[in-house]
Amino acid sequence: MTAMFDLANEVVVLTGGGGILGSRFADALAAHGAQLAILDREGGKAEKVAHEVANRHGVTARPYEIDVAAGDFSAIAAAIATELGPVTVLINAAATKTDGFFEPFERYALEDWHDVMRTNVTGVMRCCQAFGARMAEAGRGSIINILSIYGIVAPDQRIYEGSWYEGRPINTPAVYSTSKAAVWGLTRYLASYWATRGVRVNAITPGGVYSGQNRTFVERYSARVPMQRMAKPDEISGAVVYLAAPASSYVTGQNIVVDGGLSVW
Repeated sequence: MTAMFDLANEVVVLTGGGGILGSRFADALAAHGAQLAILDREGGKAEKVAHEVANRHGVTARPYEIDVAAGDFSAIAAAIATELGPVTVLINAAATKTDGFFEPFERYALEDWHDVMRTNVTGVMRCCQAFGARMAEAGRGSIINILSIYGIVAPDQRIYEGSWYEGRPINTPAVYSTSKAAVWGLTRYLASYWATRGVRVNAITPGGVYSGQNRTFVERYSARVPMQRMAKPDEISGAVVYLAAPASSYVTGQNIVVDGGLSVW
């Protein structure tokens, strides 16, 4: 059974690797033996995570600073191949928030819309082009796209009155839902496109993850969830390890929803 989740032969590219979820993914993957390329547009965050997981688990982890929406993937891909070897797993976890991210739909600036879409959608496409194409040539690989519960269901607007995060009111803007729904469409397309070439393409949809939201939001969100709570940041990692590992060798085009049951209602 252990061999089914052994990642010692995997070279994993993880975008958004310095983030709340990305850093947990890195730790879980390293615990199962994966060699890691930690990508983040904030190089300091990537360096911190790479250093921590390498020391904790005795694996090789390299940090790379890149903006997935506009960075030079040819150079990064070449560097990773030289330093770690052929990439066998790609995890697209990078996402962005602009200064106007939480503005209401009626006043949402087109510039903010485009900025979010460039990272959340175009960035995923660019990563799949850069690394997925190489996997297809090699005849082996797994791509895991991180979505959101609000890419498959609409947010309940009632939970946001009086809700705050990092000192400001929050909501789930239309651009976020739209971007995550778009990546689910791309996931299914690529699952079919590369199915005969040994590349599996799947998605994971986390529900709401606690990361410092105020009590009002936590209580209202939790009331909508059958398990009556938000997710902990490390509770998504098991699905990531599964989709990266040999255990999921016959799984493609699927979306694993880790939401405490929210979407069953």
